[in-house]
Amino acid sequence: MWRVLRRPRWMGYLGLAVVFAVITSLLGLWQWNRHEDKVERRAVVESNYFADPVPVDSVLPDAEPLDPQDQWTRVSVTGSYAVDDEHLVRNRPHQRVYGYEVLVPLVLGDGTALAVDRGWVPNAASAQQLPEVPPAPEGEVTVTGWLRPSEPDLGREMVPGQLASIDLPQLAETTGEQLRGGYVVLEQETPAPAARPAPLDPPDTGLGSHLAYALQWWLTVPVGLVLVLVMARREAEEPTEEGSPAPASGRRRERAGRPRKVRIWDEEDA
Repeated sequence: MWRVLRRPRWMGYLGLAVVFAVITSLLGLWQWNRHEDKVERRAVVESNYFADPVPVDSVLPDAEPLDPQDQWTRVSVTGSYAVDDEHLVRNRPHQRVYGYEVLVPLVLGDGTALAVDRGWVPNAASAQQLPEVPPAPEGEVTVTGWLRPSEPDLGREMVPGQLASIDLPQLAETTGEQLRGGYVVLEQETPAPAARPAPLDPPDTGLGSHLAYALQWWLTVPVGLVLVLVMARREAEEPTEEGSPAPASGRRRERAGRPRKVRIWDEEDA
């Protein structure tokens, strides 16, 4: 078999098997990294989401971006909604239905503002119409919710009063408010209004199938090499051009050297 593997054609097969092993190993590593990212995200969510609310100034005091470890921190903050600066964020899913999320700046005592995602409303009957949105409460209100980071700018031109994503720099430019470096997903308002947009779904903490996929890729790493070795062994055991079988093992040679047994009925036939 090793003589067969030294032939140029079989060396090429071995090269392809090594390439296959490297690719499947890297794919397994990629799925493993995705699994690790989800494990880390779940740990952050579970440690922050159900904790007691803390003052927003202790986590997000200024316009600096929210620290990734502080995502989903439950906070409490008091201020007044800038109701005239309300914006609708387009194409936001909620229970498999697309609509708008309602974003309103909450002006704080120091003059800065914190964007509050008050929830979700369905699309109107046509794209030319805006949906009906329960108004934000007027006057001083205490908001409890979870901190989230600014989203990327999608580079789309939107009509006034709408956003393609929760891009806080764009919202600050549009409203003129000095926004802090994260926004709040609303849990509750005090005093509570008569109606509010639908609360957003809680974060998904499922790990998915990435670990299983990683194991599957890693289990296929040696498949190419094993296949090449099996095929090379079979070729080594095939008969040579002269018609005599190639000596594949000592056992086969031993069997070939044994005399054939002569049976009684063979003698009678002769």
